[in-house]
Amino acid sequence: QVLVQESGPGLVKPPQTLSLTCTVPGGSITTNHYYWSWIRQSPGKGLEWMGDIAYSGSTYYSPSLKSRTSISRDTTKNQITLQLSSVTPEDAAVYYCARGFWELGIRRYDYWGQGTQVTVSS
Repeated sequence: QVLVQESGPGLVKPPQTLSLTCTVPGGSITTNHYYWSWIRQSPGKGLEWMGDIAYSGSTYYSPSLKSRTSISRDTTKNQITLQLSSVTPEDAAVYYCARGFWELGIRRYDYWGQGTQVTVSS
């Protein structure tokens, strides 16, 4: 079992930067072949992959969010951070942290955090 926990502010004002933290208390975020991803879901919409950081430390981002998204990690604390700059109301969503891996060319996720709701309002 891998416990995944998201934390951060529930409210952010435009055009501030949203900063969220994903903590994996009992696991290693550097385990080979795994990726730690940030995924969000807006009300009434499906899941949107934002980006992730691989076991090697390499980062990958959704083209639509790349310009204002930054994912980093603290291996000592087993934490993955998400920073989304210049937020707008369109960024309001439930944000998830999940562990991903590749299987037959398909990205799959086996562990998810419970999600954290983020409201964007001035």
